[in-house]
Amino acid sequence: MKKLILGCLLLMTIQLAKAQTDHLQVEKTLQNYIEGSSYNKLDLLKSAFAENATLYLTMGTGVFKRLSPADYAELFKNNPSGKFNGRYGKVLSVSLIKDIATAKVEIRIPARKMVYIDLFLLKRTDSGWKIISKTATRIDDAN
Repeated sequence: MKKLILGCLLLMTIQLAKAQTDHLQVEKTLQNYIEGSSYNKLDLLKSAFAENATLYLTMGTGVFKRLSPADYAELFKNNPSGKFNGRYGKVLSVSLIKDIATAKVEIRIPARKMVYIDLFLLKRTDSGWKIISKTATRIDDAN
């Protein structure tokens, strides 16, 4: 009976450790997104996404568009790489279910008085946790 209880405790400990590891890896992917987009680090930004990820965004012109990760990274290409562009990101929530996750990130751009909420779908892949879809909406008083 002791061996059964110890076996169950060991299994529960392993599962808990795996869940914590997955959560940390999702947070790292989101931090790569935040740092890549805040410091114009295009390779870091693209590394957060699966190659075939889709981003659904309303552009500054008001047009709703579907973008690839490469298209999205192009939005930051005219800013000096490594220089802070005024975007502050904060992970608000992460929810994991086995090999998929959802996440909410707040992006603040104080100089332009803009606040966005980004919503993400993530998937554990052979190369780690990757963003497979993103959408965003502006929530500051201007909208």
